[in-house]
Amino acid sequence: MLHADCLSKGVRSMFYMVTPNESSFQHVEDVPQYVQQATPYFVGLMLLELVVGYLMNGLPVPSISDGVTSVSAGIISRLSHLFLRSIELTTYMYIWNHFHLLELPWDSSWTWWLAFLGVDFCYYWVHRFAHELNILWAAHQVHHSSEYYNLTTALRQSLTQQFSSWVFYLPMALVLPPSVFAVHIQFNLLYQFWIHTEVIKDLGPLEWILNTPSHHRVHHGRNLYCIDKNYGGALIIWDRLFGTFAPETDKVVYGLVHPINTFEILTVQLHYYRYVWRRFKKNTKIANKLSVIFRGPSWKPGKPRLGDHAEVPTVTGQEMPHDPSWPVPRQVYVCMQFLLVLWVYHNVFATKLMLSQLTVLLTTGYIVLTLTSIGFIIDQRPTAAMLETLRCALMVTMMTYDLLAPPLPSLAVPIETFVSLSLLYWGMQTFIQIVAVKKKSH
Repeated sequence: MLHADCLSKGVRSMFYMVTPNESSFQHVEDVPQYVQQATPYFVGLMLLELVVGYLMNGLPVPSISDGVTSVSAGIISRLSHLFLRSIELTTYMYIWNHFHLLELPWDSSWTWWLAFLGVDFCYYWVHRFAHELNILWAAHQVHHSSEYYNLTTALRQSLTQQFSSWVFYLPMALVLPPSVFAVHIQFNLLYQFWIHTEVIKDLGPLEWILNTPSHHRVHHGRNLYCIDKNYGGALIIWDRLFGTFAPETDKVVYGLVHPINTFEILTVQLHYYRYVWRRFKKNTKIANKLSVIFRGPSWKPGKPRLGDHAEVPTVTGQEMPHDPSWPVPRQVYVCMQFLLVLWVYHNVFATKLMLSQLTVLLTTGYIVLTLTSIGFIIDQRPTAAMLETLRCALMVTMMTYDLLAPPLPSLAVPIETFVSLSLLYWGMQTFIQIVAVKKKSH
């Protein structure tokens, strides 16, 4: 019975359907790690979407390349939590401890509902500024870089956005206890997972109040009518109030206005900062340099603050996502290595309090290296073999010194064998490439 209750609460937390009584806590330390605990529900809902989409709507199966990249971005975005508490929560607690003006009761339903509205209102402005300030867009563009729209897209999060979003929530710390904020900042994020789908079409009257899959599809579109629309988190009322709402009409074409055409995770995360830096250096006037940073992504000298959306490349509705073909055996290999790194990611979070900082740091480096190497393989880069050889060598070393534990003891030998054979294969591929390069040079 207790297990069923936990399962019920876990599912309901994904849809913001928990009651104040079961999600109010006096101390921040008592607040569950709802997002971290949601991994099984993420996986379950993604599998359900796959089956329902295929059987009922004939939707295509998402590409391995895009799905792996989206989940990889989600992993990268949360690695900093291994070393420090959420910046949003840390700064919120500081303001509360030193400057709060009023202390609303943590166990009041009124406080709970006020926090629900407050977090969602602040999120609207976090999200809107992330689209309207180029330096913030450099972080947020990660979430929009997928040319598909499914539940894996929800996990495609930015590594750097958390370092700026905390500012927008600080006014709440003047009156609302940190424990209440810690609950709602997680629920608001979890709610936004399920709206990243094409399976659900229309929710009738709920479309007037809630942010729904239909509204959020518009937000992810690069059609002209979709640009800078529908910023809401759980509610769409803020967009209706502030004039940024647009209903779904023409077929939505997803992704960035200028697609990046890569699956390498560090490029996905950081490429736009390099673009901003190039534009910053190119402009000679100080005013223009500052405008590159603090105006919209489309801004150019002589244009409005947000740029001219009429210059956005025309969308016909016939565009196809970037999805180059690559050998099926390598797709299987990538999936297997990705499942292994998913386990490492889950395990390091589950046991971080028992691990030394050096072990956590080494494991984090291994995770980043693995996701980067997987991106190289998917992109079919010439240096993929060499990078994967180094990664497999590191993996063998870490397994030898018991720094990487298998999911089950019975899997230890098969995994070690698989990794050793992988090292041998990629080592041979690297050797062949080196020999071929030497032959060409003579």
